[in-house]
Amino acid sequence: MKRGRSAGPRGRTAEQDRSGWIEKEARALLHESGRSLVRLERHAARAVAEAAEAMVACLESGGTVYFCGNGGSAADAQHLAAELAGRYLLERPAIAAVALTTNSSALTAIGNDYGFDVVFSRQLEGLGAPGDVLVAISTSGGSANVVRAIEAAHLQGMTVIGMTGLRGTRFARLCDVALVTPSASTPRIQEGHIAMGHALCQLIEHAMFPARPGARTAGARRSRSTRKAPRRGKPGR
Repeated sequence: MKRGRSAGPRGRTAEQDRSGWIEKEARALLHESGRSLVRLERHAARAVAEAAEAMVACLESGGTVYFCGNGGSAADAQHLAAELAGRYLLERPAIAAVALTTNSSALTAIGNDYGFDVVFSRQLEGLGAPGDVLVAISTSGGSANVVRAIEAAHLQGMTVIGMTGLRGTRFARLCDVALVTPSASTPRIQEGHIAMGHALCQLIEHAMFPARPGARTAGARRSRSTRKAPRRGKPGR
């Protein structure tokens, strides 16, 4: 036997009342997300363009773009590295992009032997080279291991692009280019980061592989401007 539905005010069921509230809340949340992205465009468009130019210069000279972050920012790091290494919108050669968050053996070994604060910086000491780029992501700006990665990147002669929110002012000052979502809300900041990250992917593809008749396919030979250059030596070696 089916359970009876209790009727609320004006004959509405509890399920209908809940459904109406949920839809209203969904509209409000999506509206706020949209408003946040409008503010982001006004606040960060110039910095996004500057970051894209730095990444293109790095890649065209044979360098590598590294990404790092914790939690949701680790997911963003992996997402954006995958979009570049694989494909975003265009069929084109692979782009040298690496997320420092993906090697569980390295993360656990370094964390166990040296401490969690150096799980990214230690990797950069072995992988990074002058002219490479680090995209450092921290919604709060207070992630100690991401700050240590920034310091290590600068010691390697790398350019640092930082992604953070309004509270990350000190973090932003540590970076060569700061992509700041103008919000103190973690969900809005994360939405801003992935929006800016997607913009970077598209700008990089369009700058390095301009559309024209007979455009490259994913299996095409790497062009001269994007062919991997001989690995550069580290400072003092």
